[in-house]
Amino acid sequence: MSGKLRKLLLFTDISFLVYWFVTYFHLIPPSYAYQDYTNVMLVVWNWSFFPLDVLISVTGLLSLYYNRKSNTVWKPMVLISLVLTSCSGLQAIAFWVIKQDYDLMWWIPNLFLLIYPLFFIPGLMRSGFIGKSVS
Repeated sequence: MSGKLRKLLLFTDISFLVYWFVTYFHLIPPSYAYQDYTNVMLVVWNWSFFPLDVLISVTGLLSLYYNRKSNTVWKPMVLISLVLTSCSGLQAIAFWVIKQDYDLMWWIPNLFLLIYPLFFIPGLMRSGFIGKSVS
């Protein structure tokens, strides 16, 4: 696993966990929250991402752990994490487009989630998953 991927995974996975901690305890000032933050349906929509984002963090952190232990299980784990990360970003961006809400404070992190995995997925697919040494 490249150092760049390692850093991005760690940053993303920890950021997801911090975001959900901050969200649960209502630590985001309303002025920084998404539009219609108090709308019950938008709160439910936001929380619908919780299981996905936690799964992303778990698979990403496990892939880092397995990579450190030179266990090739890291490859399918990181692929799952990256695909789900991109899906999470895509789903949020699609929602904001349909809602016609173009707040860069929410678009930038979700575009990051959508795009950064796409730089690593092709290389992982080319390298295969079984019988390869860990670099």
